Parts: sequence; structure tokens; C-alpha cells
Amino acid sequence: MNTCLATFAAGCFWGAEESYRTLKGVISTRVGYMGGRALDPTDHDLHHGGFAEVVEVTFDPAQISYEQLLDVFWITHDPTIPNPGGLERSALFYHDGEQRAAAEKSKRGAQGKFAAPIATEIAPASEFHVADEKHQQYLFKHGLASCETQSNGDCETATHR
Repeated sequence: MNTCLATFAAGCFWGAEESYRTLKGVISTRVGYMGGRALDPTDHDLHHGGFAEVVEVTFDPAQISYEQLLDVFWITHDPTIPNPGGLERSALFYHDGEQRAAAEKSKRGAQGKFAAPIATEIAPASEFHVADEKHQQYLFKHGLASCETQSNGDCETATHR
């Protein structure tokens, strides 16, 4: 089987992971951090060093396309909220030129669905730093349906199924 990798920052990584985890054609998901400034980040660096909370999606392109994954990205969070450098920001991290072109085209197409300008950054994927096991499939493990981010930036309040 030919698999591909996609990486999305769509606010809280718990909610983003749940949006992709059960889609047909998604082989696996895991949450972590990407896009920061430190090469070997400490926990402090992950939270204060420009990293974004991301979900890394391994998928089978014969069953689901990158473009279909992008469609999910735009409807599962508000990409108009600017949070430059914040953990829970909106970003598309591309793994090759095809993904970059698809992400840029998708962003242009999605803009018409939002009154405010889309703040989503499109950047090359960098080193993925996997989050602790307690964060992996968090909503699923706790029987929760969604992650509602609080004003303090924590993703501790979630909605039960």
C-alpha cells in the first residue's frame, strides 16, 4: 500500500486528531508539535518557542485524497482567528510541492466561505515532535466529542458525546 503524510494545525490538536482519525483511508494519526525555533525542544520550548499543535495524518491516497483532507481542515476550525506563533493556530504544513500547490489552491477556494480573511499559514513541514502518550487520541479515550479551547489557551474543557 502506498501511504502519504499530511500535517495540519487546526487549533487544539485533540479536536483536529478526532476530525481525521476515523475517516476512511486514514491509516493513523498522532498529535505533536511542529514549526518552532528549537532543534531539540524542551517542554518549555514547545509551549513558548513558536511551535504549533499539529495532527500528523498517514493516509492511503487510493482511498482519500489530500484535497479531501484539506476540505475537512477548513470545516473543523475557524481559520480566520490570527494566533501567530501560538500553539493553537491554523497552519498547513506541506510535505512536497504538490501538497503546497493544493494547500494554496484550497485556501483561495475556502476564503469565499469566510467573512474575515483566512489567517492560516502555509509552510514547509519541519521536524515533528510527538506529544506525550496522554495526548494521543485524547478525546476518543475520554469519550469526548470535541475540544473547546478556553481563553487561557488550554484545551481542558471538552464536550461529552
